[in-house]
Amino acid sequence: MSERSLSSAWLSSWASLVSGVLDEMTEEFERKHGFPPGANQVRLADHEDQEAAHALGRDAPAAVDLVTFYSRIGEVVWADVGNGYFIHPARDVLGQHAEYGPVRVAARQEPGGLVIGSDGGGRSYVVGPDGAVHRTRTASLDEPELDTVADDLRQFLELLERSLARFIATGEPGYL
Repeated sequence: MSERSLSSAWLSSWASLVSGVLDEMTEEFERKHGFPPGANQVRLADHEDQEAAHALGRDAPAAVDLVTFYSRIGEVVWADVGNGYFIHPARDVLGQHAEYGPVRVAARQEPGGLVIGSDGGGRSYVVGPDGAVHRTRTASLDEPELDTVADDLRQFLELLERSLARFIATGEPGYL
């Protein structure tokens, strides 16, 4: 395992850190924004999530870190951070893959990307077979145009964490 690979310990630390920040943000949200907060949480994986994570590794072209992630984290819902950030549950990733197939990440590559999440603006996040995370430029997944936003899932989670911190400090989440 490389030092950039995800581990259960790193994921636990990340989830604990951002959950604490989300709790603080939520406590102040209505006073600051004038309306009640929506759902803002990192939900830890339950038994069903863990089974879906293993199925993802078995039935779809999932990068190893993605299986590790879903074995520990069930879902990320940050409805009030910018337009919102969402990492969908593994069972939704499997459903998307079963219904629509994998996403072509690069023109010369065989399709192999998995849609793992979205933002509140309709763009999707796709993990390629190499583990890199890409974002669609538009809401369409039919022949999507993708930009690479992170070299791996760990970097993507670190960028999400920075977006959360920036949002709390400035009201703007940044480019992610």
